[in-house]
Amino acid sequence: MKGLVIGFIVVALQFGAIQCVFAHEDVAAFPGCKYCGMNRETFAHSRMLVEYDGGPPSPACSLHCTAVDLVLNIDRTPKGIKVADYGTKRLIDAEKALWVIGGNKPGVMTRNAKWAFENRADADKFVGQNGGKVATFDEALNAAYRDIGDDTKMIRDRRKMQRLEMEHKP
Repeated sequence: MKGLVIGFIVVALQFGAIQCVFAHEDVAAFPGCKYCGMNRETFAHSRMLVEYDGGPPSPACSLHCTAVDLVLNIDRTPKGIKVADYGTKRLIDAEKALWVIGGNKPGVMTRNAKWAFENRADADKFVGQNGGKVATFDEALNAAYRDIGDDTKMIRDRRKMQRLEMEHKP
């Protein structure tokens, strides 16, 4: 009986590892963000993947970079837009997700954070702990478009400071 229990645990652990590998299959295929180069595994909780009709998918680290992609590919039709669920890091349908805009948790590529959740309870819990407002995908995307100018300036300023620090490092 003890051997059966241990065998069950081993199989369960292996199945969990297999699920974990498949959960981030997109990261293995597209490890870096198409626009900023950020590591999509590091930002697995905010990563996105736009699948277009008649072309390769566009991997991104965040809604900010996805907004850039959608503008640059205005003539291409997305057949699916996926985003990571903040908690599970599993890709879900971005248009069906509940989004939280704002709050005190620093965003990815933005001052005004935007996080996706598969279910309402997780979104509400996040808002209770971190602030922000529950929103739809369209509201989150519109917020990303409104924020893009300030966010781009913030990113450029941060990268300029990093370059200066590297130049003055002994």
